[in-house]
Amino acid sequence: MDALVMCGGRGTRLGGATEKALVPVAGEPMVERVLAALADSRVGRVQAAVSPHAPATRERLAGRNEVRIVETPGDGYVADLRHALGGVTTPVVTVASDLPLLAGDCVDRLLGRVEAAGSGDGDPTSLATYVPVELKRELGVSVDATATVDGRAVAPTGLNVVADGARDECVVVEDRRLAVNANRPRDLRAAAALLEGDR
Repeated sequence: MDALVMCGGRGTRLGGATEKALVPVAGEPMVERVLAALADSRVGRVQAAVSPHAPATRERLAGRNEVRIVETPGDGYVADLRHALGGVTTPVVTVASDLPLLAGDCVDRLLGRVEAAGSGDGDPTSLATYVPVELKRELGVSVDATATVDGRAVAPTGLNVVADGARDECVVVEDRRLAVNANRPRDLRAAAALLEGDR
């Protein structure tokens, strides 16, 4: 299964001086951390969705053999994701570039769940991953969107599998590496502290 990295954001909530995907965490741009995690996983080709708002990100990723560029109009995350999905083969792993703690085993675990969910009838399965809101609050990171899964307040992680015409499933994971979406300066500080603590 291929991966689609969404990396067309301006980074305005992070100050706007640097495009979101290029904002460093512990000295390394977030998109590089995400690409390294995907390289350590079982995904196939990596595609990067860029927008007119992220010319430096596009320039950084263009010409890399391991990354195919997918152009989006820059109309926002959801609109750009829909646009990008029209130009890739599904099912596809979709990943937000603001997951600086992502690791290959997180992606492989998601792939394993999708394979297990579809093993009975062969129908594709779309899978959305969430983390408990309480975990995000424990880590001191921002909570921008919430949902309820099995009576529990959860937040989307930015790591999903999208399959055309598929049944949709949700999974809640207790993994702090998926709980930190770096949308605000405090999220960057939390990610850097967690990376430092893992050394």
